[in-house]
Amino acid sequence: MMSFASRCGVHDDARERAVQDTCARIRASGVELVRVTWCDLHGVSRSKALVASAVESALRSGIGMVSTLMLKDISGRTVYPVFEPGGTDGLPGFGQANNLVLLPDPESFQQLPWAESTGWLRAQPWFANGQPVELDARRVLQRALQKLRARGLEMRCGLEVEFHIYRIDEAAPRMDPDSNAPYGGPAKLSLVHPGANLLSEAWYDQAEAPMRIVQRTAQALGMPLLSLEAEMGPSQVEAVFDVTDALTAADNMALFRTAVKMALLRAGYHATFMCRPPFPNIMSSGWHLHQSLVSLEDGRNLFVRASPAPGSRPSDAGHTLSDEGEHYLAGLLHHALGATVFCTPTANGFGRFRPNALAPQSVLWGRDSRGAMLRVIGECGDRNTRIENRIGEPAANPYLYLASQVYAGLDGMKRELKAPPATDSPYGAGATSLPTSLGDALKALQADPVLTSGFGQAFIDYYVKIKDSELRRFDAAEDKDDFHRTEYFGRI
Repeated sequence: MMSFASRCGVHDDARERAVQDTCARIRASGVELVRVTWCDLHGVSRSKALVASAVESALRSGIGMVSTLMLKDISGRTVYPVFEPGGTDGLPGFGQANNLVLLPDPESFQQLPWAESTGWLRAQPWFANGQPVELDARRVLQRALQKLRARGLEMRCGLEVEFHIYRIDEAAPRMDPDSNAPYGGPAKLSLVHPGANLLSEAWYDQAEAPMRIVQRTAQALGMPLLSLEAEMGPSQVEAVFDVTDALTAADNMALFRTAVKMALLRAGYHATFMCRPPFPNIMSSGWHLHQSLVSLEDGRNLFVRASPAPGSRPSDAGHTLSDEGEHYLAGLLHHALGATVFCTPTANGFGRFRPNALAPQSVLWGRDSRGAMLRVIGECGDRNTRIENRIGEPAANPYLYLASQVYAGLDGMKRELKAPPATDSPYGAGATSLPTSLGDALKALQADPVLTSGFGQAFIDYYVKIKDSELRRFDAAEDKDDFHRTEYFGRI
């Protein structure tokens, strides 16, 4: 009898060997439970824990997942009226809280370093008829990367991720059991370092205990961690990861967030990847995405220029970037407004776009400028030449963030767009401002025909409807700080 994986068209001899190898590893390691995990629209991990003996069946036949998990906003509320006639019109395959099928990838198996005798598998959703669920965020990125591969290109990404770690002094959650209020994180917290002293070795030493947990967790999961830093804000830290292919980078980001949160919580710490925690004197956290394109044929970095373009000045993109690199840069600039909501998807994150805060405010690029939205790093002949996008917040869904860059950059390359001169005044007047609210960012996305075409109108309609639910509740909230606390602080 044909397995579900075979009906989906993904099971071949190589996958069969991977299934057998993974099951053998589980038996040999003494793993008792395996979490089958999926990353939702908001970048939050969802999972079912299978006993070890059930894993082989799941690898071949998948496991059921209620489809409403794909229809929820960040608070966990189902946005679509699934039990009403026409409630899921425009979403073929959804309705009546029906089942989807999560099919795990056998090659993704990991043993979790913080949980005893526990394994982990990454999965993606399929319809019961064996068709892929195209609204799945990871599948969105896979489609975008296929567009690059069709041109003989591969995206490479490095990650700089800022976040906050707090020591839990009182573990009772912020919730009223009589009102069913949402979870807002631990009730009483203290700092792991006082901030206001960037890269202070003394501050890092104060935070070493939780930072060791971050280090060991990331490395045990095979992530290419390069460094850990004490950032400027109170209790703010940063993790930097080496370059990988784009899909691996997105997978690592999704796993890193959930892994360090769980590992730190067991040790008495609360980690949050929300941009601006609801406390005074904080510094906003960003997620800086370093990106380049390489040739599939020979691995060359296609952004590298051997020598400055004839007649170019240092402020010209062609002084540093190849023609392809300049076109890609220009595409990122041209679609910056529409892509913003994928890079900064929460109502909380827009408080970061302010002058002189090492965060962008306008659609500009600069040569090694930390005030510009895009920072071009490298010199002629430097094989590490790349573009850093500084617009992202660490709460962004990594698959959608990277996909937005692919579609924007590809359009610049197809149309051979030219970049304006680099800025030397990233917070000056006259430049196009980034959206200043979630509502403005959603409108900008809907007004961008290239991104709409790339992601697909069905996905854009779906994404906007779910994010609009979050926006409406934010606009209606009388206490905005409480909204940030209950919506983001305990969840992201």
